[in-house]
Amino acid sequence: MTWVRARWLWFVAAFAALAIFVVVWFEPQALFIDKRVSDPVPVVAAEPRADDPAVSSTTAPSGPLEIAAGDLVSIDHGTSGRVRVLQLADGSRYVRLEGLRTENGPSLRVYLSANPAGGPEGTFDDEFVDLGELQGNLGDQNYLVPPDTEPLSYASVVIWCERFDSAFGAADLVAS
Repeated sequence: MTWVRARWLWFVAAFAALAIFVVVWFEPQALFIDKRVSDPVPVVAAEPRADDPAVSSTTAPSGPLEIAAGDLVSIDHGTSGRVRVLQLADGSRYVRLEGLRTENGPSLRVYLSANPAGGPEGTFDDEFVDLGELQGNLGDQNYLVPPDTEPLSYASVVIWCERFDSAFGAADLVAS
C-alpha cells in the first residue's frame, strides 16, 4: 500500500466516523421528520352508571376541569400551541398540549418548571418535574402529572432538549 493511498483511507475512515457521530449525537435527520399525535382529552376510565342508586344527582361532572392554561412561546426553536392543566373527577391531573407545533429534535422532554416562560433559559431545569418524553412535535397530547405534584406550584410548562440544555418553547401557567 502506498503512502498516498494509506493517507486517503485514513481520511475516509475519519470522515465516516465523524458523520456517524453527528448522525447519532445531533440527530439532524429529526429536523425533517414530523410526528403527529392526536390524543383525546383525558377522561376518567370507568364512569359510574346513571341508573346506579349509589350515584347521587350531585356527582361531579365527568369531564375534566381546567385548573390552569397558557400559550406556548418560542425560545430556541419555533414553537406554538396551548397548554392546559386538567383535573379529572378521580383527582388525577394532566398537562395537555393542544395544537402543538414545534421543530423536532433529540431528547425532547416535557417539564413543569419553577422558571417562568420569560425567565433565564438556563434555569428551566433547575427546579422541575419531568413529565416524560415529548410524544410528537405536532398535535394534541397528554402527560400525567405525578400524584404527589401540585402543578400550580410551578410557573411554566417547557419543551426541553436534555441533550443540548435548550428550551424549544414554554408556556406560563395561569390559574383558571
